[in-house]
Amino acid sequence: MRRRSRYPVRRGAAVLWILVALSLVGCNKTPWNDPYPAADARANVLYSAFSERPKHLDPARAYSANEYEFIAQVYEPPLQYQYLDRPYRLVPLSAAAMPEVTYLDASGKRLPADTPARRIAYTVYRIRIRSGIRYQPHPCFARDRRGRPLYLDLKPGALDGIRTLADFPHTGTRELVAADFVYEIKRLADPRLHSPIFGLMSRYIVGLKGLRARLVEARRTDPDGYLDLAHYPLAGARVIDRYTYRIEIHGKYPQFRYWLAMPFFAPVPPEAARFYSQPGMAQRNITLDWYPVGTGPYMLTENNPNRRMVLSRNPNFHHETYPRHGAPGDAAQGLLHDAGRPLPFVNRVVFSLEKESIPYWNKFLQGYYDMSGISSGSFDQAVQVGAQGQESLTPAMRAKGMRLRTSVVPAIYYMGFNMLDPVVGGRSERARALREAISIAVDYEEYIAIFRNGRGIAAQGPIPPGIFGHRAGRAGIDPYVYDWVDGRARRKPIRAARALMARAGYPGGVDRHTGEPLILYLDSASSSGPDQQALLDWYRKQFAKLGIQLVVRSTFYNRFQDKMRKGTEQIFLWGWNADYPDPEDFLFLLYGPNGKVEHGGENASNYENPKFDRLFERMKDMDDGPVRRAIIERMLRIADRDAPWVWGFYPKEFRLYQAWDYNVKPNPMANNSLKYLRIDPGRRARLRRRWNRPVLWPLLAGIVLMGLFIVPAAVSYARKEHRRPAQRS
Repeated sequence: MRRRSRYPVRRGAAVLWILVALSLVGCNKTPWNDPYPAADARANVLYSAFSERPKHLDPARAYSANEYEFIAQVYEPPLQYQYLDRPYRLVPLSAAAMPEVTYLDASGKRLPADTPARRIAYTVYRIRIRSGIRYQPHPCFARDRRGRPLYLDLKPGALDGIRTLADFPHTGTRELVAADFVYEIKRLADPRLHSPIFGLMSRYIVGLKGLRARLVEARRTDPDGYLDLAHYPLAGARVIDRYTYRIEIHGKYPQFRYWLAMPFFAPVPPEAARFYSQPGMAQRNITLDWYPVGTGPYMLTENNPNRRMVLSRNPNFHHETYPRHGAPGDAAQGLLHDAGRPLPFVNRVVFSLEKESIPYWNKFLQGYYDMSGISSGSFDQAVQVGAQGQESLTPAMRAKGMRLRTSVVPAIYYMGFNMLDPVVGGRSERARALREAISIAVDYEEYIAIFRNGRGIAAQGPIPPGIFGHRAGRAGIDPYVYDWVDGRARRKPIRAARALMARAGYPGGVDRHTGEPLILYLDSASSSGPDQQALLDWYRKQFAKLGIQLVVRSTFYNRFQDKMRKGTEQIFLWGWNADYPDPEDFLFLLYGPNGKVEHGGENASNYENPKFDRLFERMKDMDDGPVRRAIIERMLRIADRDAPWVWGFYPKEFRLYQAWDYNVKPNPMANNSLKYLRIDPGRRARLRRRWNRPVLWPLLAGIVLMGLFIVPAAVSYARKEHRRPAQRS
């Protein structure tokens, strides 16, 4: 007789217990959807993202924001911007003190500090650097027991098995010296590097243009090899002693001090250039453009642009502390709690590749990124705007403990008129009245509200807030476009613009002489964004208020730039981000000798007014003060009347920070701000678990329902087996 089987009951119970166990897997301390290793759950790591790989990481070549996001944490120029101060203020970084500035006449005789700029033939910057600063660990500094370099004269085959910089088994370091700064200045002239600031700096740094000629000749015989720049003296950059060097420039150029806070003037050790120039390195992407070498708080330890890039704390970083003083209100916002503490606070910064904004935003809401901008599509979810225009977080964001930080970016986006165009250009009263009418009609307040969710300020001139010479209040409005009403600037009514159209000879948008409708052309770089068509339609409607038919000519950016260079555009959309916080960096955009068509400069509207140009030449070399401010005001009034631009708007940046982020204060001029940020990893881990708890009740309900079916069915089956007649053997 066969015994009855208990396996169905056991099997059913086993299935039930397996399902229950699976449902409890998520009850550990790491959320199911955590994209990072479990071991890093409480690590002192800052998480951010990038959307495309930086093209250059060589400080002589890099000039884009996405490049500076990395190299500004690695390289240390002589100066930096004080993190908290507003207005922006330069302070020493690798320099021991601010540079000593001396003025000389043509014979080399020293001049008093108040000498007029026209009498100054040369300016000398004497810079003493801090002693004891050491470079990050790097193979280029590695030496054997006898002190000989290990990797600077590699033999054929020595790179077998080497694929990344980390594959070199030995590293070393050495002290930073003044010669490293001079070496980098010489690199700006290397024709192989195509430094984007060589053209400008060759006009100022004594001998730099001649050095380029000598290096061009040297490169003819060895285009990609190592050039020992020690054999090529440069009169404008010389070493005085181990920790002191001098830079000599033509004339007086006060803005040069701002360049000393940019990576172009950061030190580069000759050993690094020699190391990377060896045969086989470039084929393995082992170059200075891929692996920077610096003295900063971080070093790039992983460069995988198809996945992630990692900055790790430099173990050799010198002593630097968080600022002890800030702007008014900083203490109340908790921005001085870490005053005097050593930097950096974060051990590692992980940048993950995120090409789309929606996945980035969702991960930020889940706590997997520590900070985020706000796209137009996510704005209403994050920010609410009050009746008086004040911005605040939505209740959902406040419930998460998030913080909103806003700042006006030192930049301007504007609509320009090609002053060489026979219709909208020139200085005739007819053309001027037409430009003024358009300036009134194009309502940038409406533009900011519709297309930027309020993230901007309608401009009253070319100089943004925070820059010396910016106009504010009643005295600062453009009187040709705005009136001052009830304590605020109000755009003139459209009837005023229509009256100007009639004065210009285009009543109702019709040419009084020909009877033909006025047709104008707007050139812009094409964009694939979803708002592009709506934006262009909006511009058409602005011109239609005046009866003008606007034809939009949207082209690829390269073609658009070509039209700008040739001056074949009529009206265009353009913008400018500050290189440094000085009015010269914006007013030179309207300086006649900088005209794009004739001179290849950045004056895209090709505007020229002799009075404006003479005032610019006086202003550009002056130190900030009442006299300089008065000259700037006269220049702005001239530009207001001539209306070469529709002033447009100053962009406003909105950034969200998580509850565990500290010391967050946007500083658009400081690129090296990661060292100031502090996080609370424990709080982040707790909030991540809370925000990413799996919703288990549907699964548990399903398990119960399955149990209700499986167990009775198993029991029924077992009973049926028990009742079956016994079979004879």
